[in-house]
Amino acid sequence: MAGRIPQSFINDLLQRVDIVEVIGARVGLKKAGRNYKACCPFHEEKTPSFNVSPERGFYKCFGCGVAGTALTFLMEYEHLELVEAVEALARVVGVEVPRDGGRPRRRADEELYVLLRQSAGLYRLALGQHPESGRAREYLKGRGLTGEVARDFGIGYAPPGWGYIREALGTNDGTNEAATRKLTEAGVLARSDNGRAYDRLRDRIVFPIRDTRGRVVGFGGRVLPGEGEDQGPKYLNSPETPVFHKARELYGLYEARRTPGRRLERLIVVEGYMDVVALAQQGIENAVATLGTAVGRDHLEKLFRNVPEVVCCFDGDTAGREAAWRALEVGLSSLDEGRRLKFVFLPDGEDPDTLVRSAGRAAFEKLVDAAVPAGDYLVERLSAGLDLASMDDRAVFGESARPLLARIPPGVHRQVLIERIARQIGVSPGTLDSSDVPPSEPVATRSAPPAPRAGSGESRLGERLLGDLLRTPVLYRSLPAPVSDALLDAAREDSLFPRVAREVAGDPDVEPAVLLARFSRHPGYETLCALAATPSELSAEDVANGFPEGVQRYVRARSGADRRKLLDGSRDQLNRYWHAKQESMQLERAREAQSANAADH
Repeated sequence: MAGRIPQSFINDLLQRVDIVEVIGARVGLKKAGRNYKACCPFHEEKTPSFNVSPERGFYKCFGCGVAGTALTFLMEYEHLELVEAVEALARVVGVEVPRDGGRPRRRADEELYVLLRQSAGLYRLALGQHPESGRAREYLKGRGLTGEVARDFGIGYAPPGWGYIREALGTNDGTNEAATRKLTEAGVLARSDNGRAYDRLRDRIVFPIRDTRGRVVGFGGRVLPGEGEDQGPKYLNSPETPVFHKARELYGLYEARRTPGRRLERLIVVEGYMDVVALAQQGIENAVATLGTAVGRDHLEKLFRNVPEVVCCFDGDTAGREAAWRALEVGLSSLDEGRRLKFVFLPDGEDPDTLVRSAGRAAFEKLVDAAVPAGDYLVERLSAGLDLASMDDRAVFGESARPLLARIPPGVHRQVLIERIARQIGVSPGTLDSSDVPPSEPVATRSAPPAPRAGSGESRLGERLLGDLLRTPVLYRSLPAPVSDALLDAAREDSLFPRVAREVAGDPDVEPAVLLARFSRHPGYETLCALAATPSELSAEDVANGFPEGVQRYVRARSGADRRKLLDGSRDQLNRYWHAKQESMQLERAREAQSANAADH
């Protein structure tokens, strides 16, 4: 994989880019004093409340609260991940993105992307023009697909025979073996036992698989009805290649993220390509599918980077419920605060394609809205067939739940579920809260949880001072040495203000946008953006005059809180000692009484 982008490059990029140019190219901005305004692209409104400050390099909507830099705007507006957004900004200013370590992007990979794109074009061309494509077009029309949806998903057709792609892009006579090798590496061609290259997909509907950047990385092919016995499996996917990894890609994710400005809140995981396309045909454009594999941890992590809610849609039969349970088991470790994993089971004999065509969009969406939360499904599955009035069955339920609960990251979600199960089986929550219980399979760890939507772990005073410092880092120079030293010593795991102050201490003249960029991978980044983009109610002079005194009060308050915590801890320790001493004395008196009784007898 490519190396990490240096933070220094991101800082420099934000200094060089014009945020008004980036946002103005996508949203109609109007000058309003020193700033620019527009109707917010992230929520419906009639009165403009979306403000862009070119001086500070921030944007903020006072209606829905979104805020950030040019980088975060591209991530939100165009549904890009961090690396994609950095690369997009780099193209704006005309610079190359450097990498620290890792495998540099290979020229060979770029050649594969080109060949895959060309192959996709040939498949689309064949669907419209090849003399054998009539059956394919009739099949798609029979499934209710319009030409517009087929175009949006790039659906094509692989003609019968062995050499449609090979002859167009590779070689038919062995004179261009290099091109044939590349097409084989890309998974478009396969080789027979005697080494002869041939088209992997033949007489199939072709679904291009695109990564989140829109690049074709592989293909899925579906046999046409009546030909399954002769053409192998119903669905045939590209093999693993240097640019295609089935366990990481999701069909339809690029298309779901493609609508600019639309904030995705939910993604629906279905089982097949046609399910995704059929739902899109009915206006349900947030469905994705795995590529012939079970829902895995990498899939869920990628989904949760895009939306807070993932709904897994499975058949209601035994196979569907087993697939759902496997998804739940791997998904528990992804359930950080703010993330929701749910399950919906379809009626017997139905799949999303048939259901949405027979019952309509509203009925399908109603079914998804009523999806079962992961916690409810876990309880339902583990308690099925047990008599919770029986002590033995309650013990079975509790022991089955403990290793699964241990996979859920610490937080409210986990605590609520633990307390619920504890009440059901009549034990204390601590009995089930065994975070040291090893899971039955490795649980992925992440460097940091997702950014909180609100809250900074600070008091109101701390948030005000933090906002002042983010907007005007040079304020740090006004702090007397004892106060600044005490502030830096006050850094805590849940406190952003001292952390930001520590960063500013090394560079008090840092630009606000650059300061924010240094925290782009911090879980509190979104909170910092919101504070930085919220203007102070005081004048610049009042902010400057009050900052040193405010920090002094903040430090005293933190110090007092620490002393109280220490004192409370000492009292708790003393109480525990006293109770232990009392129990020891009572036990000793009981032993003496027993000895005296024994002597009397």
